[in-house]
Amino acid sequence: MLVTVTGFGSIWRRRLGNDPADRRLFAHAAYYNTTGVEVSGTLRTRPRIIGHARFNGAGGFNPNYPSRMIDRVFECDEPTVWQGQNKILFKRLLRTVQQPDRFLVVVHPLEAGHIELAGAGWKSEDSLLISLSESRDQQEAMLLMPAYGWLRSELGTFFLEPSPLRPWTAQLRLEISLGGHACDTKRDPLNSALLATTPCCARCYAAGS
Repeated sequence: MLVTVTGFGSIWRRRLGNDPADRRLFAHAAYYNTTGVEVSGTLRTRPRIIGHARFNGAGGFNPNYPSRMIDRVFECDEPTVWQGQNKILFKRLLRTVQQPDRFLVVVHPLEAGHIELAGAGWKSEDSLLISLSESRDQQEAMLLMPAYGWLRSELGTFFLEPSPLRPWTAQLRLEISLGGHACDTKRDPLNSALLATTPCCARCYAAGS
């Protein structure tokens, strides 16, 4: 599986090797990323859904410059569940750009509004929730999403749209209808064609005309 990193969770931890004399101790370390929220001025995990993404120093991940990993494509293992925790291993940073199968997406209320997990149908079925932290009005979610996957928050429905010029990258975009309401029209993951027969927003209208 190929995955593009579009963002990271707020919490990092590392696991070093067993040989303290290893000159490449940190390069051979494993780095674990998960969600977190601010509690009394300090970042805490406060997990509602437990999980993490693992990166290996030996696989090309540089812990000193994590921002350089944004919009980069990794070869990954399939997500697994172990002792109730969701896990995905980012094995190797690709040297050349390839079209990803999924995108690692991190969502915050300031950007996408609050997600209510108690309600059914808050995300597309092909989107996997890896981790979610929550405390009062603070929330952070990490998901593995396909192109044109969607999630629904208090603000409306966000679609993960690849960039036309850099299709290995993608951003969540809120769809607004002509009447000012969030657009719930589902997208075809192969060609972005709209599945609904009645246009409900400007983009839907243009596509159907």
